[in-house]
Amino acid sequence: MKPFQFKEFTVYQEKTAMKIGTDAVLLGAWCSIANYPDTILDVGAGTGVIGLMLAQRTEAMTIDAVEINEDAYEETVENFERSDWGDRLFCYNASFQEFAEEIKEEEETYELIVSNPPFYTDDYETEDKARNEARFTSSLTFRELLQGVSMTLASEGVFATIIPYKEEQGFIALAKEVGLYVNRGCHVKGNPNSEIKRSLLEFSFQQKEMVEETLVIEKERHQYTDAYIELTKDFYLKM
Repeated sequence: MKPFQFKEFTVYQEKTAMKIGTDAVLLGAWCSIANYPDTILDVGAGTGVIGLMLAQRTEAMTIDAVEINEDAYEETVENFERSDWGDRLFCYNASFQEFAEEIKEEEETYELIVSNPPFYTDDYETEDKARNEARFTSSLTFRELLQGVSMTLASEGVFATIIPYKEEQGFIALAKEVGLYVNRGCHVKGNPNSEIKRSLLEFSFQQKEMVEETLVIEKERHQYTDAYIELTKDFYLKM
């Protein structure tokens, strides 16, 4: 599997079960950095691509990632160390539940938390254990993710995630149970005629009027929309 070359960094992805996909890049590019976060956490690092994108986009001094799968963890560490921002990027090999408990005990918080979480339920599990861990909610349920976020997010902080559109209402309801309110959302469609596939969502502890938008990726096959190019042009080589 050859490395994935972005404009300012390269991501090696031989070891991890979850290869780079559009979801991670969308989240890394879309999540708001308007409050100039100085401490960032990526939950479920995979290859480390979101952490790397946020190192490129921000001046944050602390960009931590947590990854339960050992191979993915090792790959993330290597990708972080190969980048220009190795001194700001750090990955922990742990479950998010353990990590959140520790952070809470130390009374530390993050100003921005991002997660491209595992999201198929057990019905789809395959024989590949690593891929299951990366892709299925059994290793980190939405409830566990949101509970961990509520423990580790700064009072004025922002939590951003990407999930299947069909899970959106349930996820927003679960978030409310732990005091997190959706402030911003983006519905992602592959092309103008396709169904909404993904929801990009941003939460905080503040109740605000939700800002909503729709993003269409392609006008037609391999013809990207202006909005998608604008969002990803700092990262993809061909944009």
